Amino acid sequence: MALKAVHVSDIPSPSLHSTRFSNGNNIYRLCSFRRVELKVPKFVVIGHRGHGMNALQSIDRRMRAIKENSIMSFNAAANFPIDFIEFDIQVTNDDCPVIFHDDFILSQENGVVFEKRITELCLSEFIAYGPQREGGKDGKVLVRKTKDGKIVQWEVEQDDPLCTLEEAFLNVEPSLGFNIELKFDDHIVYDQNHLAHVLKAVLKVVFDHAKDRPIIFSTFQPDAASLVKKLQSTYPVFFLTNGGCEIFEDERRNSLEEALKLCLENGLQGIVSEIKGVFRNPSVVTKIKESKISLLTYGSLNNVPEAVYMQHLMGIDGVIVDLVQEITEAVANLITSTMIIDEQGLTEGVGKLQLHSKPNFSQQELSFLLKLIPKLIQI
Repeated sequence: MALKAVHVSDIPSPSLHSTRFSNGNNIYRLCSFRRVELKVPKFVVIGHRGHGMNALQSIDRRMRAIKENSIMSFNAAANFPIDFIEFDIQVTNDDCPVIFHDDFILSQENGVVFEKRITELCLSEFIAYGPQREGGKDGKVLVRKTKDGKIVQWEVEQDDPLCTLEEAFLNVEPSLGFNIELKFDDHIVYDQNHLAHVLKAVLKVVFDHAKDRPIIFSTFQPDAASLVKKLQSTYPVFFLTNGGCEIFEDERRNSLEEALKLCLENGLQGIVSEIKGVFRNPSVVTKIKESKISLLTYGSLNNVPEAVYMQHLMGIDGVIVDLVQEITEAVANLITSTMIIDEQGLTEGVGKLQLHSKPNFSQQELSFLLKLIPKLIQI
């Protein structure tokens, strides 16, 4: 199913009127899209790669439960009170947007590992990896390379075929929002023509199939972020950043201050930061909010209910998480509950936050916590 390259003029623009709420949180909009009113919740929870990423060496079975970035994973996340799923889009060499995180796909045959770049494959080659939708047909065995270079079998409890962006639109619960991360290799310098070609292929599928589904675009690639904003005005664009947790040659990627500057210069609507970058520099949250820019976070700390609740208190707009069931339950208990810890709860729960209760921090206590957290998470 090859897609042809399209020009900007070929991309339809569905009628959408967007109004920001008076609290300045851009992600929370009333959208009139084909006469359907949508309201994005006040504190969003987003499923990372669907129901959660695969950490194949983790002792936690939940990190190997369902194949990440798959239709099965997306629909599993939809079983919980979740607002969006996040997934990674790359475009094959025959212009088909496919969903896959890593820059390279690895297979193993007779003990030999074969590695190919996703963007150098055609669609038929890409879908030949892993389990196949056609009965009786075997796909290439998938393996994965860990950060330390070790090759591990990509084994999960519930496997599912690789999929395209179009298949996700057609087969995933339609009320579930899509946070589409536009993936580019950190080690490649892309020219504007190449970026435009890739982004137009993605936008064609989105405009053909999105209908009433809420969409957010995000990317670590600064030029791609500004370009996708220029190519369309229907959907918000968020800039992804490590928030200074890693250093890159492109200085626009090295701090939350630079991320904010990029957003303001290019009319982007939001930032998605590694949560450690925010916790190490909590004062930047005020700057971002005062600039009417939305702020989401990602990272392993977002699988800790207390860390998620702390972000809610700080005014962060939402979190991308792996443990979808646990965090959606914690958000419901911690944030929407009106219960206050009583004297008995405080006595019995010394040193342990009661997940069925809602802490009642004073402004002075919150200020103290915001000063303490950066020291606690320093590596």
